[in-house]
Amino acid sequence: MNLSWKITRFALKETFSISYGNYSHREALVVALEQNGISGYGECTAIDYYHINLNDFTDKLTSIQSLIENHQIVFPSVFYAFLESLQLPSFLRSALDCAYWDLFGKLENKSFCELNAISLGHIPESSITISIASVEEQIKKIESSSWNKFKIKCNTFNKEDVRKLIRMDRNIALDSNGSFTKEDCLWLEDFEGSAKFDYLEQPMQTENYQVLHQNSFANWMADEDCQSTINLRTLQPHYKSVNIKLVKCGGLTPALEMIATAKILGFKTMIGCMTESTIGISAGAVLAPLTDYADLDGANLIANDIAGGSKVVNGKIELSERPGLGISIL
Repeated sequence: MNLSWKITRFALKETFSISYGNYSHREALVVALEQNGISGYGECTAIDYYHINLNDFTDKLTSIQSLIENHQIVFPSVFYAFLESLQLPSFLRSALDCAYWDLFGKLENKSFCELNAISLGHIPESSITISIASVEEQIKKIESSSWNKFKIKCNTFNKEDVRKLIRMDRNIALDSNGSFTKEDCLWLEDFEGSAKFDYLEQPMQTENYQVLHQNSFANWMADEDCQSTINLRTLQPHYKSVNIKLVKCGGLTPALEMIATAKILGFKTMIGCMTESTIGISAGAVLAPLTDYADLDGANLIANDIAGGSKVVNGKIELSERPGLGISIL
């Protein structure tokens, strides 16, 4: 098995504004695993608020390249145990795990969903992200969009803005990326109109969730607070829903376990993404049939996509029917 990698710079179609900052581009590490002339692909992006440095990752790949290349082709869950033994950061482990699932499925001529007996009977629509702006600008974008579900980014709290969004009677979620205060959250919990939002994601900075109450009007959704199965039970009294991102938990293999555990504990689940190309989105998309919500608009936000695979068209997730994750490089 051969391992290769490349850092790619993606230009965004428009400035992406969230509470952490404004972004005009993203850099991503694309890894490829090749066997018998067949390649599988994985991806992780450089996210500053997760302190991700892709150059550190390429140094690590150089140091473990021979170990990966000498590994036998085995079932992906066995290969993942090997990846865990290398003590890799979750973002890098995710890229390698996804690349291996893509490669293994292509070698077996079976899709990820076939390999994991995932029914395609229910696939939720994806939301599209609306960047931070005045609520009037955000409403205009919603009204002119052909998508049906929207995630509104915000970095301040305004009760009248909340009421304006509710009055639209659309499928809207709020994502403050941790910018709300305790007082903001307590008001939202007691405000009956909060139940009209699909969910309210990561309202406060991490590890402040103790002030949130699961049995309130607000469908609180954990993002940065939810990294793996380890903290799901701790979050249970406070959050109703969890956002599962492959790079946070370490890839498709642990995400399968995380979704199953979250369901047992009564959480609603969402498969989310970073601002990724079709490589990363195709990986996340195969888990959408297992979840209640999807936020897989990443490839729709970049101007220079490099891959083909599963697509999200006006919110509709169109899964590739090709083997593995169905990823090809354009």
